[in-house]
Amino acid sequence: MQRSAMRELAFKFIYGLEMQKNLEDLEQIEIFIENNEITNEKVIQYLKDIQNGVMEHSNEMNDLIEKNLKENWSLSRVSKINLSLIKIAIYEMLYKEVPYKVAINEVIELAKKYSDESAPVFINGILASVVKDKKLDAKVK
Repeated sequence: MQRSAMRELAFKFIYGLEMQKNLEDLEQIEIFIENNEITNEKVIQYLKDIQNGVMEHSNEMNDLIEKNLKENWSLSRVSKINLSLIKIAIYEMLYKEVPYKVAINEVIELAKKYSDESAPVFINGILASVVKDKKLDAKVK
């Protein structure tokens, strides 16, 4: 399975957890894997890593997102779809050393598919601010 397809599954999973306000329920990953008939071990490990990473760094990610929102915006105003996509990109950029251009491009493509027409610009703006704030390098590490 390609990385972009794995990322799409991760988005669906994280979005479901965001909707349930249930990021810390570790049993949810097993249910998701079973319901989606995922048998590829690489995909399973990727999904577990994303859940653990987003859960572990959730407060830091929320603070980072909120810090980079425009004035008069709050985290509660960001749609769960967009929030899920932003968290996946931040996790990959900051903690998995995925090149920021790759992480951003991938979630922008998912935003075009799953969110409203303004989402790609909104998400790109937030993530560009995060890249600038964290002084991320475009090189693969």
